[in-house]
Amino acid sequence: MPAAKKVPVKKVSQPKTDQQKSVWIHSLFTDYDIDLFLVGKHFRLYEKMGSHLITVDGTAGTYFSVWAPNAIRVSVVGNFNDWNNSSHPLNVRWDKSGIWEGFIPGIAKGEVYKYFVKGFDESEHLKGDPYARRWEHPPQTACIVWDTDYTWKDKAWLKKRAKINALDQPISVYEIHLGSWERDPDNPERVLTCREVAGRLVPYVKEMGFTHVELMPVMEFPYFPSWGYQITGYFGASSRYGSPQDLMYLINELHKADIAVILDWVPSHFPGDRHGLYEFDGTHLYEHADMRKGFHPDWKSYIFNYDRNEVRSFLISNALFWLDQYHADGLRVDAVASMLYFNFSREGKDAATNEYGGSENLGAIQFLQDLNVAVYGNFEGVQTIAEESSTYPGVTHPVHAGGLGFGMKWMMGWMNDTLKYFKVDTLGRKHHHNQLSFSMTYAFTENFMLPFSHDEVVHGKSPMLYKMPGDDWQKFANLRALYGYMFTHPGAKLLFMGNEFGQTNEWNFTQSLDWHLLQYPPHKGMQETVKALNFLYRKEPALFHFNFSYEGFQWIDADNANESVFVYMRKGPKAKDTLVIAINLTPVVRENYRIGVPFKTKWTEIFNTDDIVYYGGGINNRGNIVPDLENYNGQEYSIIVDLPPLAVVIFKSK
Repeated sequence: MPAAKKVPVKKVSQPKTDQQKSVWIHSLFTDYDIDLFLVGKHFRLYEKMGSHLITVDGTAGTYFSVWAPNAIRVSVVGNFNDWNNSSHPLNVRWDKSGIWEGFIPGIAKGEVYKYFVKGFDESEHLKGDPYARRWEHPPQTACIVWDTDYTWKDKAWLKKRAKINALDQPISVYEIHLGSWERDPDNPERVLTCREVAGRLVPYVKEMGFTHVELMPVMEFPYFPSWGYQITGYFGASSRYGSPQDLMYLINELHKADIAVILDWVPSHFPGDRHGLYEFDGTHLYEHADMRKGFHPDWKSYIFNYDRNEVRSFLISNALFWLDQYHADGLRVDAVASMLYFNFSREGKDAATNEYGGSENLGAIQFLQDLNVAVYGNFEGVQTIAEESSTYPGVTHPVHAGGLGFGMKWMMGWMNDTLKYFKVDTLGRKHHHNQLSFSMTYAFTENFMLPFSHDEVVHGKSPMLYKMPGDDWQKFANLRALYGYMFTHPGAKLLFMGNEFGQTNEWNFTQSLDWHLLQYPPHKGMQETVKALNFLYRKEPALFHFNFSYEGFQWIDADNANESVFVYMRKGPKAKDTLVIAINLTPVVRENYRIGVPFKTKWTEIFNTDDIVYYGGGINNRGNIVPDLENYNGQEYSIIVDLPPLAVVIFKSK
């Protein structure tokens, strides 16, 4: 059994009746709570389920409740009763909800516990609490009686969040794995707590100009190499990163720095660890009994039964829990495509069908719609983001219009096409020109976020820098150009940690990022490029105001494949916001290059990835550029400029 300090139980002298028992009859549930739970509409179950430190009749202790409808006995076990499964049995409710509950006097904050569950078939299971707020540090697997009390100091942030986190504002996300952003310098094997890492992380994100961070899963998970995507404790902040209050401290500090926090959330699958959700009461309670629907062949994990009302209540309550108790500003929902289709990673008879014979998981679709309605209906200024790789229509369209209701969707097609293009040797890019221009044919069908995430720098895919062709100079120039293209392409942005300074190794979750690389000018220049792009993105309305609308983009020249040059406009709400972006993706300088422009006014170069500040060659267009009254590229006026090699140049009218 898990080893933990034994908390002495307070001796209680009570009148006769139930209070003489080790478990008192007590409930936090109303009849209305039960009704909502059973129809899949109770979205704040964390206020009722799990363990809660309360006082009953003047006696302090802990109330426990757990859903196990097919069990014949459930009891609380822990150090306090020497893990005796017969001494503290919970009481099953009389309303057929399947909820077991009771109050145990003297159980204090910090006590470890599990549920002993006896199934209808006499099978015995030792389970963690699905609603536990805290768990022991793996490999220990017991839950800990805890609270989520915290004195928040982010009132000013919450008041202005709706404006800052809106879709017509700049959204530049820094994706972080807390266990490897930085390790303890004195002991590289030790993972820092959220409180410890906050001192360097928050000012760094602020200095770099990112508007958001996205934390890879911070919920409790048993297997560190899963990066947090195999969750056993959905309501528990992972003990690897400290206490729940340590995570709250980090989020609070980010908010004080005006940085929004997105949490990775995984309602798509869970592992089969015996202390987790799998076969919780001896039956397939949270997962489908039909393994064509309930087992994921790629991840060897189990899929939630979205058709079950109580499971939907559990999951949506969990989403709201992180927004409510931890003040998260958004949720990035993992592996949405795997939820939407029964034939995801399955073929033929291995794939189930819905009642109409189709491959869509109708229960999952309803769940996602209910989720987004609940999130946006209960919290002002938050966002949900779908990591969705299929062509399912309307992911970011409103639920009332038949969509799933997400705020944004990862633009996986753009990411794949862009990386394929940039991997091509510069001499051959003219044969792949459409791989970059193609994205604009569908860029506004959804509210897209452009992701270069952790998935692109692991498992032999190489770091971003070494995806680029050519010698070292070309690699750095290509990557700076790639980021320049990314930040001027319509859509929100996401960049995984380490990508901003050109990691030379794939991401390794067991060690810190290679911060020592910043002593070398090319890497420092890469970091300065991303910093400058972030601040330019935030400054120029043309780069964000119409992030998800055709009004904000216009091609000037999409067809110069022979020279691998792309020219386009980004537009803001006012004509004076207009920017002209020119990209030269060959290592050849294009001197005296004519570009069509929409206005007669003077133009000036406001950004150039080839600037020497970024470790570029320093080929710039200095001073004012006076347009000619010569129609070009379909524009009434045109300018003559020099295009640096493997670079992005941005011009603005004065």
